Amino acid sequence: MRLVAVRLLAMLAVASALSSAAAPRKVLVSGAGGQTGQSLFRKMLALPDEFQPVGLVRTEASKAALVESGVPESSVVVVDVMTDEAGVQTAAEGCDAVCICTSAKPSPTGDTDPESGRPIFGFPNGTPEQVDWIGQKHQIDACPPGAHVLICSSMGGTDPNHPLNNLGRTTNPDGTTSGGNILMWKRKAEVYLTKSGRDFTIVHPGGLLNEPGSERELVLGVDDSMDGTESRTVPREDVAEVMLQALRHSNEYKNRSFDLRAKPPGDGTPTTDFKALAESLKGKNCDYSLGETM
Repeated sequence: MRLVAVRLLAMLAVASALSSAAAPRKVLVSGAGGQTGQSLFRKMLALPDEFQPVGLVRTEASKAALVESGVPESSVVVVDVMTDEAGVQTAAEGCDAVCICTSAKPSPTGDTDPESGRPIFGFPNGTPEQVDWIGQKHQIDACPPGAHVLICSSMGGTDPNHPLNNLGRTTNPDGTTSGGNILMWKRKAEVYLTKSGRDFTIVHPGGLLNEPGSERELVLGVDDSMDGTESRTVPREDVAEVMLQALRHSNEYKNRSFDLRAKPPGDGTPTTDFKALAESLKGKNCDYSLGETM
């Protein structure tokens, strides 16, 4: 009888372990109302056996748009990552991973630069400092112990003079400048994450395309190198897929920081082996001694 009881307890323990291993991972996806973040969020919603995604958006209007499109209301939370640090912490509670897809978004102010004749851009919904540094820092700090933190960032961070850093930058009467520097604020958040002791994956996509994913060969690199392809772009859907696959193949993608581009359609073979894709880096990581941060 004692042997039967012991065997029964062992079987229950195994069943419990298998059930725990099979439980879907809870993942917070910020920027879920945007384009890349929403693509990742929807990919995870379509895989309920693997993921239990929670989409974080900054406005009720963004939540309403997702719900109207068929996303369960219970899967979306509204938190301003720039100002509501406590709200971010609540949203991240119990999460196995946090995917940071928030980013400051430039738009024309309506004014024109008198010297160049080009439109002047601003950040009406949050500056790079507010969104890409403070907001990302709040999200990193909110991650539970052991959580895997992924950031969708941008290529160009090794070049302080990159044109993206000029967007929203103004010259003060004393000749100094303020605002802008989006890539430098992003890089500051990335460095903060790499020094936080948390497991991380940082993806630097090239120019983002609103074109179908899974149709191109993807190329990983570091430090804004153009090795592998002259293409500087990648579809948003492919960026989202790489972030999802980074969670599936966490051993290969943890504590890695890399650039992501895609070859033109028809050049090469569409990427399907994401473990091999990570291994193509051959141990290389982005070098944060290059470029500048704020």
